[in-house]
Amino acid sequence: MARPVQYNIYGQTDVKLVKEGPEGYMGEGFFSTSLDKVVGLARKNSIWPLPFATSCCGIEFMATMASHYDLARFGSERVGFSPRQCDLLMVMGTIAKKMAPVVKQVYLQMAEPRWVLAMGACASSGGIFDTYSVLQGIDQIIPVDVYVPGCPPRPEAVIDGILKVQELIGNESLRRRNSDKYKQLMESYGIQ
Repeated sequence: MARPVQYNIYGQTDVKLVKEGPEGYMGEGFFSTSLDKVVGLARKNSIWPLPFATSCCGIEFMATMASHYDLARFGSERVGFSPRQCDLLMVMGTIAKKMAPVVKQVYLQMAEPRWVLAMGACASSGGIFDTYSVLQGIDQIIPVDVYVPGCPPRPEAVIDGILKVQELIGNESLRRRNSDKYKQLMESYGIQ
């Protein structure tokens, strides 16, 4: 006896199975758009995250990568542990002040363009550890692009954070990293 299919997407006409491409001009046999949009589309759908997990947020990240939530659907299949090959630093958990130079060194070893996601209350603001030995947010040592709240954040929140990073990457201009504003931001962190 066949099991009834509850969600039959092929019988529905309002479901889009293909994502929209970048804005541009389309004609018969051609498509024209800007280089920024094509590069942004390629970058946002091929993020290589570098997990820097020190606490319970790392366990939630493992759950996010597992089959039930499957972060690979968002172009983040390849989790790398070499900073020179990754473009998204995901800092998860409590960062002690002794660990801060290591986090900064890992960030500096990453090639441009690079993005940072602070996952959980500890990486974002020190969390419940308001002590002399815990860094009160990684934005004191490196610039952060997206904050994911929670203690620890649920996998759905991590996926939402990845989607925010993708949105940021897709809309970023190729010239932003060469702008005076970006150079001033890096200089404020002591990064040249």
